[in-house]
Amino acid sequence: MTKLKVLFIDSTHPILIALLTNAGFECESGTKMSRIEIEKIINNYDGVIIRSRITLDRQLIDIAKNLKFIARVGAGLESIDVEYAEQKGITCFNSPEGNRDAVGEHALGMLLCLFNNLVRANYEVKNGIWKREENRGLEIKGKTVGIIGYGNMGGAFARRLKGFDANVIAYDKYKTNYSDDYVQENSLEELFENADILSLHVPLTDETKFMVDNEFINKFKKNIYLINTARGMVVKTNDLVKNLENGKILGAGIDVLEYEKTSFEELHKNELPETFKKLIANDKVILSPHIAGWTVESNIKLSKFLAEKIIEKFKG
Repeated sequence: MTKLKVLFIDSTHPILIALLTNAGFECESGTKMSRIEIEKIINNYDGVIIRSRITLDRQLIDIAKNLKFIARVGAGLESIDVEYAEQKGITCFNSPEGNRDAVGEHALGMLLCLFNNLVRANYEVKNGIWKREENRGLEIKGKTVGIIGYGNMGGAFARRLKGFDANVIAYDKYKTNYSDDYVQENSLEELFENADILSLHVPLTDETKFMVDNEFINKFKKNIYLINTARGMVVKTNDLVKNLENGKILGAGIDVLEYEKTSFEELHKNELPETFKKLIANDKVILSPHIAGWTVESNIKLSKFLAEKIIEKFKG
């Protein structure tokens, strides 16, 4: 039986190559190739493994005439034209199960840092400043945490809130009857009415791009804390900064920024607006460089789950 040939466009944990090779796939590296170089050879492959370096758009999919699958190491599929690929009979895989635990923990960590002023207090003490009253914190217990998007990531965050005695509610436009031991299903209107904290766990789509803008933020009855570990362009940064300044948003934990390059490895450094400078200068904001799902453990699990899905589909 002919081996299925797989091109690795992005680097991954070695376990992915090992598992696929052991299952009878022929794996080759294209991690150093440019898009133009990939275009010249992609029709020789049955599958490709990507992260975010190259977009599998219609043009590239049309060239890849023998492609049977596209597999992304990660949760988001915005670097693949999924609808067009599936029309062509190409299966699209991702592995959100692999980093959901990491994202859940990171979101909780950001919330705890915000509520207890840990970033500011750490800086002050290290600089000989001892302020107790000014750094008096808040407790999660008794607060209402609103989650938008109750999939792998939203569910992982909810599970980690279980021991805090918070009221956890969630809205997911594409799901129903998902109330469980960790969350209560709510309408978006109920979330606007009751949430003290908003945590975003939605993919980036045409529907969610800049979903959280000034109008959206001001639908909340209360002043809120915002956590975004989803995608940067879900939140309109200009409007985030405006509402931080006027107090509608009491604090923000932001792991993702709209100014990230497509590969998420760095920012568009020469294109950062004045708004970004205001964001990083605001001590009510804590930032991290798109690492919510970026742990030692998730690095392995992302590849392991992806390999299992590919093997089950083509070798099961």
